[in-house]
Amino acid sequence: MEELKRLIREVPDFPKPGINFYDITTLLKNPVGLHKAVDSLANHYVGRRIDRVVGIEARGFIFAPIVAYRLNAGFVPVRKANKLPAETARAHYELEYGKDALEIHRDSIDPKHEVLIIDDLLATGGTAAAVAGLVESLGGRVAGIGFLIELEFLRGRDKLAKYDLHAVLKY
Repeated sequence: MEELKRLIREVPDFPKPGINFYDITTLLKNPVGLHKAVDSLANHYVGRRIDRVVGIEARGFIFAPIVAYRLNAGFVPVRKANKLPAETARAHYELEYGKDALEIHRDSIDPKHEVLIIDDLLATGGTAAAVAGLVESLGGRVAGIGFLIELEFLRGRDKLAKYDLHAVLKY
């Protein structure tokens, strides 16, 4: 996985001083890197029943549809509030400096669906925990949560301890 890490640009002091931003656009433009990243996300779940792959706005939208294709599952977007056109379920979650909300179409997850949640980065775990709660509120079962990158020092895994969590790269 070190070859994947070498494809990720680290930008110091972005978006503010003291933050080290892991820019995945440099990985995405590399065909071999993109392929390896998607395979590493999807392969952890191959052979399991996955009915839906949920992608969290915005960078989860990059990986989740490709993983859904690989797993022969449907793709479901989870978006910021008021972006989806039909009836939604909403979850509020804490940010570093406030609160935000995410929504999912109510008809996107059926009871008993096995659902895989995909995002690019696990930091504090609040966003993924909110999405897992949305899936469960619709009767789905969270079969796993996958990330390209996990920032281990932020201990987001602790909020998601009851789920099968897979991170391709750890910092």
